[in-house]
Amino acid sequence: MKNYQRFLKICLSILFAAVAIHPVCGQNELTITREVPVIGNSKPIPISLEGFSGDVADVLKFDLYVQGFSFVAPEAAQYQISGTAAGSVQGRVVDRIAKSTILSHSYTGASLRRQAHTFADDIVQAITHKKGIAQTQIAFKAQSSTGNGEIYVADFDGHNAQSITHDDTIVAAPAWVPGRLAVYYTSYKRGNPDIFYHNLGTGQRQVVAGYSGLNTSAAVSPDGSKVAMILSRSGSPNVWVCNADGTDLKRLTTSSEDSSPCWSPDGQWICFATKIAERRVLAKVPAGGGAMQQIPTPGAPNPTEPDWSPDGKWIAFTSQTAEFDICVVPASGGAPTVLVVGEDPSWSPNSRTLILTRRTGGRYVLSVLDVFTKQVKDIARISGSDSQPAWAR
Repeated sequence: MKNYQRFLKICLSILFAAVAIHPVCGQNELTITREVPVIGNSKPIPISLEGFSGDVADVLKFDLYVQGFSFVAPEAAQYQISGTAAGSVQGRVVDRIAKSTILSHSYTGASLRRQAHTFADDIVQAITHKKGIAQTQIAFKAQSSTGNGEIYVADFDGHNAQSITHDDTIVAAPAWVPGRLAVYYTSYKRGNPDIFYHNLGTGQRQVVAGYSGLNTSAAVSPDGSKVAMILSRSGSPNVWVCNADGTDLKRLTTSSEDSSPCWSPDGQWICFATKIAERRVLAKVPAGGGAMQQIPTPGAPNPTEPDWSPDGKWIAFTSQTAEFDICVVPASGGAPTVLVVGEDPSWSPNSRTLILTRRTGGRYVLSVLDVFTKQVKDIARISGSDSQPAWAR
């Protein structure tokens, strides 16, 4: 009997503990489920936003939407964001479920837009414990109606865009040097598609690949010491690698029609698009030289323009069927996830968001996409068409 009573007591204790952990919610309570984010199929985090207006409200709505948040009424929000923007931004974030303030801060010493971007990054950090992207930059090609173009840099949302070239010629494929205010790009300034290195701090630039034929698609290694590129100096376009200043040039591939190299985050591999048996595929090659390995993308034909996520888990690319689609595949290959119509994907530093090119109304615009929820927004643009974005890391 004592054993039975002890057993009954244990069962009742477990039952009461379960009720305490999972209380019965009233009609107005919000039920929160913790789920592992899934590429292209995750629910946004419900938040409310009160007290802000004008540019500050616009910045916060943009920054948070493209990082996986949705805006709901305060009583339906998991996190309630409030504050003011009278001269400076003051913000507060309350976890409604835990009934606790997880962020309260005042921002000064910069423009209201910059303060709002900083607040957005702090919100992302406080809620997700991940670094935000609101204070990052992009580079891109802007092409006028006359057909020539320039390389621009801007805030990630397209604001504060500045032209870094003024050559009125064909330009293409900007690529940032990791951790530095410098870019590589292709320009016809000298009448040939040459690769330039451009120090944005000093304005100085130099040619690092000016060989006869095609020199394009520079991609800088994670440590900034090497550059992969596409050269046609030996006939067909192939992947080559050299030091950051163009010295010690080495050919890595001998296949046909290679394009769009990018680096793995550990600097050991270079992924690129190529043709095998007349079919376009993704492949990778050791950065120091060696055998090429195919990266399978079943169901996503004609893959091109790959970009390896900074966390090493994913490769984003463009798939061409009747239209261009942005897809994401595990870095080792596998079943791709189709996200949105677009091309030219480039990963954000936190491996969550992509910037891409989208065609609309006869011109190209840049859009920012949250890969987990598929939430997408066009960024501010200058006149003409904007394309070939590259996210600074």
